[in-house]
Amino acid sequence: MHNKLKLGLTLFGLGILGILSMLTITFPGDMIPKELVEALSPETLKYLSLIQPSVLLLIAVVIGTMLYDKVNLQVPSISDILKIESPKISFKEQIKFGVLFGIIAGILTTLVTFVFKTSIPQEFVEMQGKVQFTPIARFLYGGITEEILMRFGFMTLLVWSAFKITKNLNDLTYWIGIVLASLLFAIGHFPMVFSVVENPSALFLTFVMLGNSIAGLFFGWLYWRKGLEAAMVAHIMTHVILMTGEIM
Repeated sequence: MHNKLKLGLTLFGLGILGILSMLTITFPGDMIPKELVEALSPETLKYLSLIQPSVLLLIAVVIGTMLYDKVNLQVPSISDILKIESPKISFKEQIKFGVLFGIIAGILTTLVTFVFKTSIPQEFVEMQGKVQFTPIARFLYGGITEEILMRFGFMTLLVWSAFKITKNLNDLTYWIGIVLASLLFAIGHFPMVFSVVENPSALFLTFVMLGNSIAGLFFGWLYWRKGLEAAMVAHIMTHVILMTGEIM
């Protein structure tokens, strides 16, 4: 129990760093409800926006810490640093696989954007142009916090649930968690899409689904096979590739 508490607090601390990195992003006033803009200062709104992801992070860390080892998932390098257990996978191997799969995920995501480029509504393009995610927010929030939320918390819960239902802990059990976590993450973008685009086409919604789920399949596989840190490395590398494509 003591070891799990140490791991949970460490992951929560890392996740909070990612959440704090969101303070480097400026959201345009027209994307915030008018009554809030009139009632609160921009700085206050920024800090209030950190509450929801912090609560979700806490829930994800509690769930993940309770269940990850029950379905043989790993956080090997951090566990080694905390003297919880000896790693079955070296950090060097995690970096190697993380970089490789991150590059592949970044290229595939870029290709999806290219293929569906003509189906992306202008208002959505304009919205993306208004919100400029800083590199530090992409790397810390995207690479670390989102992996704790989606893989350590959500995917772990899905794999454990599938295990409890099927009474089997086999490849299919893990793939259920990997695929569902990726798809539900993509579907989670739909409310924002419908708030920006009045009548999004089926083609555009397909783009949103693919663009936001493909990388998650790689991250989920890495969490399963190489540990959570490998998924974090891959997520960061994916953002490096995407940022490189934006510059070019």
